[in-house]
Amino acid sequence: MSATFDEYVVARGQALLRLAWLLARDEHVAQDVVQEALAKASGRWSRIERLGAPDAYVRKMVVNEVLSWRRRKIAVPSDRLSDRAVPGTYGGDPAGPHADRDQVLALLATLPRQQRAVLVLRYYEGLDDVAIGELVGCAPVTVRAHASKALARLRASVTPVKETL
Repeated sequence: MSATFDEYVVARGQALLRLAWLLARDEHVAQDVVQEALAKASGRWSRIERLGAPDAYVRKMVVNEVLSWRRRKIAVPSDRLSDRAVPGTYGGDPAGPHADRDQVLALLATLPRQQRAVLVLRYYEGLDDVAIGELVGCAPVTVRAHASKALARLRASVTPVKETL
């Protein structure tokens, strides 16, 4: 059974917004991107629905909107990220996991758009290289190259913490 456009937006709107936010790292840009993608999708909904995978199609629209968004400027933290600790070394601090999340998000913000998109689609959306390549418009080998470069850059940005006993 196919969903109407309104039912689709109610069911998947928040997930699309989370995806856009992870890619853009800006709440307002994410809202604008999702709104733009959904506005385009609404006029083509019957055709999108006939393709058989409306969610995949709309997610691709969101990814494309983020990657081509010309007006956005992502603020990179001014402090030195390499001075931060390795995620997961919070030693019983209940706020530690939240600090880890904030650190990962800050590190993601330092990556170029394509590399950030590849990591978000791989680790947040759980997509394989072929699906990611289709979404961002590149070959699977290029997806792997983007992921490799992004992970190397993230590793270089984090200074390991020396454990004391």
